Amino acid sequence: MSKTPILLLVFVFLFACKNPAGDPSEGTNTNQDRELLPETDENTILSTAETIALKHGVDQWDQVNEIAFTFNIDRAGNHFERSFIWKPKTQQVTYMTSTDTVAYNRNEPLDSIQLLADKRFINDKYWMLSPFHLVWDKGTTISEEEQVVAPISKDTLNKITLLYGDEGGYTPGDGYDFYYGDDFMVREWVFREGNDPGKTMTNTFEDYANYNGLNIARMHQDSTGGFKLYFTNISVK
Repeated sequence: MSKTPILLLVFVFLFACKNPAGDPSEGTNTNQDRELLPETDENTILSTAETIALKHGVDQWDQVNEIAFTFNIDRAGNHFERSFIWKPKTQQVTYMTSTDTVAYNRNEPLDSIQLLADKRFINDKYWMLSPFHLVWDKGTTISEEEQVVAPISKDTLNKITLLYGDEGGYTPGDGYDFYYGDDFMVREWVFREGNDPGKTMTNTFEDYANYNGLNIARMHQDSTGGFKLYFTNISVK
């Protein structure tokens, strides 16, 4: 994908998630998804990234024909939402708000309206399926630390850092610290725009639910609880 800058949108919710004073309704980095983890047997030693992805259900992804969800943000008494229906096998996407519906196929050239819808789709499904991107995305660097203090809960967890390269995706160069427990389930993360420690956003991963084998954290909130990003109307077929 091109290095197209994130468009400035209407105030409150619709500006780039990369802005630490803003919220993540736009612009999360992702490259083209890899299909699946390679097939493994009982003698295969998995990496930490592969184990986290498997615990969240990436091995069931090849069975998914359609996934639908609503992306919500609550902050300062304001509510924002938008919905998607995605057919990953054909890459058909339908984007819906209270006023607009945009349908497009990610395998085909996109016009300006479809491109804006796709930026939002990429951002929102990244939040929902981010543990999968540890193994899906190319051009990344991974590093690990054990027994570190998580930024919100202050629990002692393990950390895996995903750093994107300077090319590819809508917002290349970003960094993510995933904090996970001994069960390899992600509990918190820190997002850094351009891997800049001065431009960060930190949120929980909680309220997990299983949808046909996919373990999805439905709630993400900041340390104050004043910002909540969450998913509703989830359906996996």
